[in-house]
Amino acid sequence: MIDKVPMTKLGYERLEEELKKRKSTVRPAIVKAIAEAREHGDLSENAEYSSAREQQSFNEGRIQELEAKISRADIIDIAAMAGTTAIKFGASVSLIDVDSEETVSYQIVGEDEADIKAGLLSITAPLARALINKTIGDTVEVLTPKGAKGYEVTKVSYR
Repeated sequence: MIDKVPMTKLGYERLEEELKKRKSTVRPAIVKAIAEAREHGDLSENAEYSSAREQQSFNEGRIQELEAKISRADIIDIAAMAGTTAIKFGASVSLIDVDSEETVSYQIVGEDEADIKAGLLSITAPLARALINKTIGDTVEVLTPKGAKGYEVTKVSYR
């Protein structure tokens, strides 16, 4: 049985978009580059040919990876959770660092769409796991490489 991986609709669309681009644009460009490099003669010492074959290998590997991720995707309808007060997958949360009183905001997303700099926190991250089922006013403590950090939930929304 294939394990389903939770993902937002936007994350799923991004994977599909990348897959489409790799198949329809990148793949033909690499095939063309290989054909051009072959015309230059001796393939054993042809750096252009070796480079194009390496690019082809990487691209085909990425295509397989994307197809696998898309086939395992369990798209979660975040809009259906509007009005929910507890933190679940897809929630956008605002937190206050208990020590520094700094405010941070994250959306809890699938592993493949996480980007902490963009405020997208993976569901598998320790902070996200600690936040699940919490509500406004709750506090969580998470172990980080720099020690324990405490956060208070100040806002929960599903957008």
